Amino acid sequence: MSIFGKIKSAIFGEKGPLGSGHFGTPKPEAVPAPAPAPQTTSAPAPIPQAAPAVTPVTAPAPQSVDVESVLSGIASRKNSDLNWRSSIVDLMKLLDLDSSLDNRKELATELGYTGAKDGSAEMNIWLHKAVMRELAKNGGTVPAGFAD
Repeated sequence: MSIFGKIKSAIFGEKGPLGSGHFGTPKPEAVPAPAPAPQTTSAPAPIPQAAPAVTPVTAPAPQSVDVESVLSGIASRKNSDLNWRSSIVDLMKLLDLDSSLDNRKELATELGYTGAKDGSAEMNIWLHKAVMRELAKNGGTVPAGFAD
């Protein structure tokens, strides 16, 4: 699983905000239409009908995950004073993920960072904002200041 995938899973849970077992829009399931009731009269034999139509079931509306609330709850349960609101290192530590430079470099690559992958403040600030933007794109509700 990707580093960002681990972050999403830690915040949204294994099934994600859509309850689909993966992150993204679940595919609608097909349900067969009910078969017509059999006729019991002695009328001439009915004309054979085509197979029952398949009716798609629409997926339930996506449920949003309040990212700040989830992270605040984790911090509270752990009695943590980590600065996860602005630090990618502290965010990863809060989620029990490896926050090493190697993992942050991998995360930077996943999210499309084009600057020097040297662990600089610039890279880390970009990573935190990019993670928050991606969480928002994947069903998370993120305060505006976290992603811009």
